[in-house]
Amino acid sequence: MNLSDMRTRVRRDLHDEDPANYRWTDTVLDRHIDRAVRELSLAIPLEAKATLTTTANSRDISLTSLTDLIAVEAVEYPLGEYPPSYVPFSIWLSTLTLLVDAAPTSAQSVNIYYAKMHTLDATTSTLPTHLEELVASGAAAYAAIEWASFATNRINVGGQDVWRQYLTWGQERLAAFSRALAKYSRRNAVRVRRLYRPATPPAEESTPWQP
Repeated sequence: MNLSDMRTRVRRDLHDEDPANYRWTDTVLDRHIDRAVRELSLAIPLEAKATLTTTANSRDISLTSLTDLIAVEAVEYPLGEYPPSYVPFSIWLSTLTLLVDAAPTSAQSVNIYYAKMHTLDATTSTLPTHLEELVASGAAAYAAIEWASFATNRINVGGQDVWRQYLTWGQERLAAFSRALAKYSRRNAVRVRRLYRPATPPAEESTPWQP
């Protein structure tokens, strides 16, 4: 699967397969495909692992090398222990801070387990096979709704209600796309993870001051 293959699937869903009379240009469809991939990535991100290095006498680690980062799931430090040692951490902008008692005294390797955006381009794809059709459906829905908005109050060869048919079809497909994302979302998945105390404790409730 690559971007060209996905575009072909989307055109098939939209019944837009005549190269001499395309209703949507490749550029427009690519934009809708990218949007569908991004929406899917936020619900069902690509799981990744990276090994970064600390700076001596500092608990801070830069995350700038982690492209398309969505969220950090866990941090393993120090390495080589069994079971693995997962430590609490906090993140501000692109800096991750290890919430450990003592800062590393030398450069140390740290495993970062994180979620990132999926890739779909001219040559590669990280989309799971069983979710490719879902992306195509979402992209087609976005394309149909955009075209319906554009075609409103315009003269259409297929008749005055063509835009309304595309709008209804697109809205139905988009609703199905959203339901599927919710179904497969990582928020609904059962995951074994360690709970950490937050870096900043919640504010304590206090008794209102009275005169």
